[in-house]
Amino acid sequence: MQVFLNGQSKEIPDGLNLEELLDHFDLPTQRVAVELNKAVVRRADWAAVAVADLDMIEVIHFVGGG
Repeated sequence: MQVFLNGQSKEIPDGLNLEELLDHFDLPTQRVAVELNKAVVRRADWAAVAVADLDMIEVIHFVGGG
């Protein structure tokens, strides 16, 4: 299955949810926001939201500063 992750085409196994997708690509799960097809998905919903072929996913990392 093909998705677009942060603007890049990626091949992933079928049947992943958003939480599994982050794990598959070794992406952090803390201090990030996930957008699926231009809609922000709440962290509490990541495990329940299945990823579909050609989905557009953006993972945004929060950076602190001072």
